[in-house]
Amino acid sequence: MADCSSIRKFATAADYTKNFIVQGEIDKYLPGGRHFIDEGLINRLIAETDGKAPDPARVREIIAKSETTRETLLPEETAVLMQVTDPDLFEEMRAAADRIKRAVYDNRIVMFAPLYMSNLCVNGCRYCGFREGNAAQKRRVLTMDELKEEVDVLAGRIGHKRLIAVYGEHPTTSTEYIAETIETCYNRQVPAPRTGCKVGIRRVNVNAAPLPVADLKVLRSVGIGTFQVFQETYNRRLYEQMHPAWSVKGNYDWRTTCFHRCLEAGVDDVGLGVLYGLCDWRFELLATVLHARDLERWFNIGPHTLSFPRLEPASGTRVPEESPWLIDDATFARILVIARLSVPYTGMIVTARESPASRNRVLDHGMTQLDCSSNIAIKGYSDFADEAHQEKERQQFMLGDNRSIDEMVRYLASRGMITSFCTAGYRCGRTGGCIMDALKTGREGKFCKINAILTFREWLDDFASPETKAIGEEIIRKELAEVKEWLPKFYPTVLRQYEATCRGERDLFF
Repeated sequence: MADCSSIRKFATAADYTKNFIVQGEIDKYLPGGRHFIDEGLINRLIAETDGKAPDPARVREIIAKSETTRETLLPEETAVLMQVTDPDLFEEMRAAADRIKRAVYDNRIVMFAPLYMSNLCVNGCRYCGFREGNAAQKRRVLTMDELKEEVDVLAGRIGHKRLIAVYGEHPTTSTEYIAETIETCYNRQVPAPRTGCKVGIRRVNVNAAPLPVADLKVLRSVGIGTFQVFQETYNRRLYEQMHPAWSVKGNYDWRTTCFHRCLEAGVDDVGLGVLYGLCDWRFELLATVLHARDLERWFNIGPHTLSFPRLEPASGTRVPEESPWLIDDATFARILVIARLSVPYTGMIVTARESPASRNRVLDHGMTQLDCSSNIAIKGYSDFADEAHQEKERQQFMLGDNRSIDEMVRYLASRGMITSFCTAGYRCGRTGGCIMDALKTGREGKFCKINAILTFREWLDDFASPETKAIGEEIIRKELAEVKEWLPKFYPTVLRQYEATCRGERDLFF
């Protein structure tokens, strides 16, 4: 069990709201009160480039820099890419984004599932169904027994190995609760439906409120994967409009310095994201680049992932329908390409908020991770089993893509992509600074290809329909041939592990 003696306890929501923030842990990373999100610079770059066609030669220079160095671009360079409207020049950018993704991550798409633990919240975010005071929301917090039921469906019936566990901000779902849920997920093992092999969750990433350093160290001790916090919007004025000053989330500086505290605490895989549709997408993307660069400046570690959620309808609010900054699918695709070129080494997550058509369209735009068979109602997996059921009063927002994991795996294979359920990098210590270097040089992709083959073989045998298994095995044959070509001396070792997996051994990795 986690040792939670170092963390502060709060008896009431009012006590939590008033006393949770540790000002000294903000000031440390804003020396002289100067914030790393330089709004003056961002606004100047947007004004200078707005409506102006860029020099194609300059655009190609920036593309080449991104491909060859795989280092985060300067905001000035990202601003140039934002100017591109010529379809042919944008296609060059898209093709480069796809090449970078394949050079860094190969042809893998990592699969995960969201698991919502609670919808109690002390905050008043105007766009969110979970916000405090929304009487339409049906509130609950999963017990450990209920959590086990959810894991039984996710791991034992669907076949997921990797979760993003999501928590409302409330003293009921304290760091101690988060740690207990992580441990419960890891400790649950169930038989797979087709083989009877023991299967379970191997990586628990967390989407939760910003935490102090002491709390983050507790989560590190129980094996947290990536710690994900979405900024929602980097525009301070708009942020203050959307998040009331009386709430914990109303403190812009506490939220924006969250990942600095993570890296200080040794939680060295962090996931950035904004809620596209709240503000001008150009402002948000430039701010994301500045955020990544500041983490690199302090710790030489950038974001492990970037996420691209869009505003979606939610209970008790009209903000998602009325915001003046909503983006269409074409703009969403542009954002992904520019993000891939701007932060070349990072993972890029496109969730089931998107429609099937939108996600299908952007598979070759630099993305690396997606979820499917997703249910974001509290206790939704075990209550609704395999149904693509949505209930607005039990969800933070509505989903757009309800495809099953079997359908998605089959579709990805038809596009020449292998679905990866791998979690080996985390358990082998390839995180933080280690993985940053491995990603930039392309070394991590070779490990990941091998581990993707092994975990894909597991999933096909344990869960796949006959149709999906057949097309998946075609992909595996091609992947093994590539490993034999790339790593001929290592190939016999890989083949032995693969054959052991075929015989029913599980969780083998490099």
